Amino acid sequence: MKTLSPLQIERLKYQPKLPQCLQNGINSLEMVEGSATQSVRDQEQIQDLFKNTYGKPVVTFKNASSSSSSEVKNVGVILSGGQAPGGHNVIAGLYDALKQANSSNKLYGFLGGPSGIIDGKYVEFTDEFIDQYRNTGGFDIIGSGRTKLETEEQFKKSLEVCKKLGISAVVIIGGDDSNTNAALLAEWFVKNNTGIQVIGCPKTIDGDLKNEQIEISFGFDTATKTYGELIGNIQRDANSAKKYWHFIKIMGRSASHVALEAALQTQPNITLISEEVEEKKMSLDSIIGYMTDIIVRRAEIGKNFGIAVVPEGLIEFIPEMKSMISNLNDIMAVLEKDSSFVNASSVKEKFSIVESRLEASNAKVYNSLPALIKEQLLADRDPHGNVQVSKIETEKLLIEMISARLSELKANGSYNGKFSAQSHFFGYEGRCAFPSNFDADYCYSLGFNAFGLINFGLTGYLSSVRNLTSPASEWIAGGIPLTMMMNMEKRHGEMKPVIQKALVKLDGPVFKQLEQHREEWAMNDRYLFPGAIQYFGPSCVCDVTTCTLQLERSKELVNA
Repeated sequence: MKTLSPLQIERLKYQPKLPQCLQNGINSLEMVEGSATQSVRDQEQIQDLFKNTYGKPVVTFKNASSSSSSEVKNVGVILSGGQAPGGHNVIAGLYDALKQANSSNKLYGFLGGPSGIIDGKYVEFTDEFIDQYRNTGGFDIIGSGRTKLETEEQFKKSLEVCKKLGISAVVIIGGDDSNTNAALLAEWFVKNNTGIQVIGCPKTIDGDLKNEQIEISFGFDTATKTYGELIGNIQRDANSAKKYWHFIKIMGRSASHVALEAALQTQPNITLISEEVEEKKMSLDSIIGYMTDIIVRRAEIGKNFGIAVVPEGLIEFIPEMKSMISNLNDIMAVLEKDSSFVNASSVKEKFSIVESRLEASNAKVYNSLPALIKEQLLADRDPHGNVQVSKIETEKLLIEMISARLSELKANGSYNGKFSAQSHFFGYEGRCAFPSNFDADYCYSLGFNAFGLINFGLTGYLSSVRNLTSPASEWIAGGIPLTMMMNMEKRHGEMKPVIQKALVKLDGPVFKQLEQHREEWAMNDRYLFPGAIQYFGPSCVCDVTTCTLQLERSKELVNA
């Protein structure tokens, strides 16, 4: 018998809220179809690759006047990619809807991510098993993985496993890459007349899987509130001790939604947004200059402390760094097989070999970096063969370069302050936190809704629950075709269909909120202290969602 904390015990009792149409029962739904859809870009190429699943309509659910029976369905579920708070509730919602539809239905969880369906490793869920995981963080219920479902052999093996278990539908819970794989699997299943459906659920704490129909990916709410608490704690400490500059790198490689949301929650002195850096073509030198200027001006009024929030993927958005990293990715694919590089007698020798292979302008950028960063750029590649940006200690790079710049200013009499810095990286701290009430409700609804899509025979769809700034009873449930979100991008040197990432919109209401207050927050310490996530108490504290979603929805409602 596992020992549970008091909070665990109470959270297990929590009954997530559902949209009104889902409250009346999974067999009491009516499906309403919208007009045909098309992909966000590259329509001809995407349609050619998804001949059987392209162009389907957006669907929404409403209450039916009568209840219908549901035939027996066995469903498999996969957790794919990095953890995000609320994944267990997606499975719980799926399980409850499935059992409500027909008590003979079975739900199988594939172990260790997509590899589970290929290798036939699974567990059958029971009430007793699933009840241990309701409203909890993590993906430990069945584990996750990053295996890609994209080859003919993988699809055939998946089909064999599904046939063995009598599975007629598979639900893939994941981010943009995972749901791209869901779209490929759905297309293959239809093309080969297997009768097996595929439904996706939108997960990622990075917040970059969203559009008009997917207002937010699950886990973003909880993760950003967790980071907001940590940043608030550090701000309180900084404002108490008044002697350190804290540089906080925060998760979000391809988009800066997490950094932007955390900044709106806490109001730090400096917030860098990767998309802005790229749009304005800011060099590393200009970024150092911008941050140094604020540090100097604060020192002039006796404030030798502050908070800087930096997105994880910043380094890739700096134009000269982006060019250098792209060049580096290409040459490393060759150097990793070159014995002279692999067997180099020292790290410095490796640096020299790399610089000799890089284009002249990129070699100059690489040479200008601190040794620590140069070494991190040579670390193991990610599954796409690219630099693992999360392993680059961007916060330490900024500290070192700002410190050098301040020393120059001190030498010529332009700066008389003190600069002591602390570095932090907030990533894993937010991925498996107890889900907020919002994420607990949203995830449960996504899972419950996913079975609704299965019940109506749909495939190649993403579970969609909208109108999320309203009370849960007013949420709108339905689904969107996965192909609707796709475009073509270069991966491993080839053009591949992928779900398009949603980046921070610099003309949108969320970034504009930061931009409007940036100078005020830089100099006047308007720190906010969000505190820990609250699960019990008034709805205005416990159920409120992110600043990002509130600002985006507010603009949508004004324009409606």
